[in-house]
Amino acid sequence: MDNLAAVLHGPMDLRLEKIKLPDMGEHDVLLAVGSVGICGSDLKYWKSGQCGRFTVTQPMVIGHEASGTVVKAGPAVTNLKPGDRVAVEPGVPCRNCKVCRHGRYNLCPDVKFCATPPVDGNICRFYSHPADFCFKLPDHVTLDQGAMLEPLAVAVYSCRRADVTSGSTILICGAGPVGVLCMMVARSAGAASILITDIDDHRLNVAKSLGADHVIKVTTSDPEELANQIEETLGTKPDASFECSGTDFSMATSVYATHPGGSVMMIGRGSAKPEVPLNLAAMREIDIKGINRYANCYPTALSLVESGQVDVTTLITHHFPITETVRAFQTAVTPESRAVKVMIHCDQ
Repeated sequence: MDNLAAVLHGPMDLRLEKIKLPDMGEHDVLLAVGSVGICGSDLKYWKSGQCGRFTVTQPMVIGHEASGTVVKAGPAVTNLKPGDRVAVEPGVPCRNCKVCRHGRYNLCPDVKFCATPPVDGNICRFYSHPADFCFKLPDHVTLDQGAMLEPLAVAVYSCRRADVTSGSTILICGAGPVGVLCMMVARSAGAASILITDIDDHRLNVAKSLGADHVIKVTTSDPEELANQIEETLGTKPDASFECSGTDFSMATSVYATHPGGSVMMIGRGSAKPEVPLNLAAMREIDIKGINRYANCYPTALSLVESGQVDVTTLITHHFPITETVRAFQTAVTPESRAVKVMIHCDQ
């Protein structure tokens, strides 16, 4: 059992190495990893060695958007057996603290999240994970679709916290994978009109082809000007705005654009101290809400994929075997590649 892995040693230093087989607890399953998607956080770690407050200080296996097949189950595992194909929810909380007991386990201070230093990720051939954070895939759901449940869970959680419902008007800033998935989930929840902004024509074209009612290419540096353009295009201010680009500009735009009494979702991560018109948000009673990954969203995400309400495969633009992981990362950051979601196959 050759456990080849993609190990990040520092900025722009990603190496393929053979690592030992992972240890297993009695509640764990050993997985033969199938598909792993490259996330924006993976790219940040690769390019700079850090993402937000986390810094790579020792070699770390990269990757967290994974699916695989159970090879072995621990003696206490009752919900899975060898041969089952699963999606991996990458964050494992303590299960005992106050937030865990209240169901918001994503806020657990002791959560161990794949590929978040110092925890290893799962771009490797074999990976061990607690069985209760692995979700069995129906026969007609592919391993690629299983890996896409991770970013889809972000979109499910975001729409949940934004109270998206039938008839909602939605603004999404950023037409990357999470932005487009938020659009798809909002539509499945009954959103009536959705507008997406971005600086990239290709991504806007993709969003339009996948169901956006309106797209706007950002050409101004004035957030109020863009907010006015958004309102003019929609014919109203949006009920909820989703900042998915990770820019302070889009965050300010969202506040200016959103309808009084609406919600602004901070999904992307801008600067540590963004300039946001908070007084305006307070005066209009706009709720600014953050998300920290997701909680209790994988079953819903799987249901959306299983039923065909959300087709995540339309976002997968490139495929690479694990032996070409470095080229996969290079492709993901090269504008000319027009990559949306790059998928690595650890079983090839």
